[in-house]
Amino acid sequence: MCCFISVMKSAVFECLFQSMPKSQVALSHPLTADIAVVALYFVMVLSIGFFAMWKANRSTVNGYFLAGRSMTWMVIGASLFVSNIGSEHFIGLAGSGAASGFAVGAWEFNAILLLQLLGWVFIPVYIHSGVYTMPEYLCKRFGGNRLKVYFAALSVLLYIFTKISVDLYAGALFIQESLGWNLYLSIILLITLTALLTVTGGLVAVMYTDTLQAVLVKVGGLEGVRNKYMLAVPNVTAILASGNFTYSPSCRIDPKPDSLRILRGPLDEDIPWPGFLLGQTPASIWYWCADQVIVQRVLAAKNIAHAKGSTLMAGVLKVLPMFIIVIPGMISRILFADEIACIGPEHCLAVCGSKAGCSNIAYPRLVMAVMPVGLRGLMMAVMIAALMSDLDSIFNSASTIFTLDIYRTARHGASQKELLLVGRLFIVVMVVISIAWVPVIIEMQGGQMYLYIQEVAGYLTPPIAALFLLGVFWKRCNETGAFWGGLTGFLLGSTRLILAFIYRAPPCDQPDDRPSFITHVHYMYVAAGLFWVSGLVAVVVSLCTAPPDKEQISTTTLWGLRNIERFPRKDCEEMYKLTDKSPVHLNGNGGLYKDLPPDVCKARCLDGEDVNLTSMYLYIYLLWHCTVYNILILLFRRSIYVSAVISRSISISG
Repeated sequence: MCCFISVMKSAVFECLFQSMPKSQVALSHPLTADIAVVALYFVMVLSIGFFAMWKANRSTVNGYFLAGRSMTWMVIGASLFVSNIGSEHFIGLAGSGAASGFAVGAWEFNAILLLQLLGWVFIPVYIHSGVYTMPEYLCKRFGGNRLKVYFAALSVLLYIFTKISVDLYAGALFIQESLGWNLYLSIILLITLTALLTVTGGLVAVMYTDTLQAVLVKVGGLEGVRNKYMLAVPNVTAILASGNFTYSPSCRIDPKPDSLRILRGPLDEDIPWPGFLLGQTPASIWYWCADQVIVQRVLAAKNIAHAKGSTLMAGVLKVLPMFIIVIPGMISRILFADEIACIGPEHCLAVCGSKAGCSNIAYPRLVMAVMPVGLRGLMMAVMIAALMSDLDSIFNSASTIFTLDIYRTARHGASQKELLLVGRLFIVVMVVISIAWVPVIIEMQGGQMYLYIQEVAGYLTPPIAALFLLGVFWKRCNETGAFWGGLTGFLLGSTRLILAFIYRAPPCDQPDDRPSFITHVHYMYVAAGLFWVSGLVAVVVSLCTAPPDKEQISTTTLWGLRNIERFPRKDCEEMYKLTDKSPVHLNGNGGLYKDLPPDVCKARCLDGEDVNLTSMYLYIYLLWHCTVYNILILLFRRSIYVSAVISRSISISG
């Protein structure tokens, strides 16, 4: 059962405890074989898109946006993983690994638990309530439209500032480092192809493509793992002699002593453990349990059994980024310490075009240096796959939110054809906005892209997490309390975000004269405060106002799951496209209604496949358990090895 994990562990150990002399590391340009691999990938992606056009029912809102609720747990699990692992992971996660070590891996392990919260708590509620989007759930749970419109607009803004813009910059940076293509021409080509795939195939094409890309990510990302991170320090003397650079002792160039620890002390500048558990976790709850990009995939499941199985599979796969992204980023610093760990603003600007730091080039620099011809092309395809996967997920989900929660609110009588047309046109608008954001991305880049994403999300998303948790777990929470709680948190978080942009961190060779509440209060602690303040305001206002109607909480809370039996009728009607030729009967009020096929009327959310999947659930759980166990053993042995190396170095120098 754990054979695969043992083999993977052996391979990782073999790579971990081998070193590559720096003299053998040289950057090279892609050859014909590399370009051929990338071209083959594009052909496969287009083929999948046209296959989805032929296979999927895209003539209804359910078919286009939720894949007709026909996807299996394996396809959804792979899609969840790859939709999360975008280009910002390959650039940002590896860059943070190069800059600060293992700490950034905490997000990946935290996601394992939150995925199970999604599959076993939130998804049954969403399916029971019969919603397509998260704003629609808020509307059903609390009533009214102001929460729905507020959340829809905020979601689109978050997609632009924390996903689309960052993805485009990350993809452009990788292409520039590896292929040498023109930056803007490459971005236009990739976005056009991504938009074409999403517009033609809908969610089915996105999810089948994600399955292909999951294989590419797993196969292509396990190469080039090396060791000796703690000794990766740039040669200051050689750098100063090579150009007109300066060095200040205030600029940290050596790895932190706790770089091999995931959770750091409470005052750590990267990941203080109390802030991560109390502040970052609520922000991550928004991403994994209330973000349309993630939830939309699981809502496409055939039934709740497949939905739960998909989150278990995605949780198992979330172990991989520590090995295929974070550790390679650390190894890139070892091989290119003079560039990745640049010694000052002028040197960093000369190396990568950013005064803040060059850790973001860690992954593409490693790929182009240590991988052979062909495999290097495979890794290029992996990176392009991550970029396209993330963008097509965002385009599809953003068009879903705009079409069903904003446009349909303004036009109540819009037809199915009109909604589908608007959704596709909005994707085109997103493409134009994304291209226009490219110059802004270059100006907004930071030393650690991944932490920038988390900081922006940490100021805006904890109030949303509080509202969804209260909505699912507490029946007494009403629309008034939810609105004022969310608005309070949004105003406080937006104010803190604006101040963070106004008082930017100065270069490392200059004094930091920012206000103390900016420099000494970590954003994770701010996120924790926003979460609890928003929740407290929502609770107090709800208790002071009238309780919600029983109809609002009968199908939209965790306590109403005991009544779950069948898919909502509207899903069945849309999946089977009732026409004028369908059987017509009289209902109790004397009105006419069209009949559904008998097998559809009996379709249950919980069917016999629950029993068939029980053994698979057990297998996945044991596989996950073995994976975590082996990782702990690996990290323990690794820490012993590093400690021995440091002790030997100290004894020799002494």
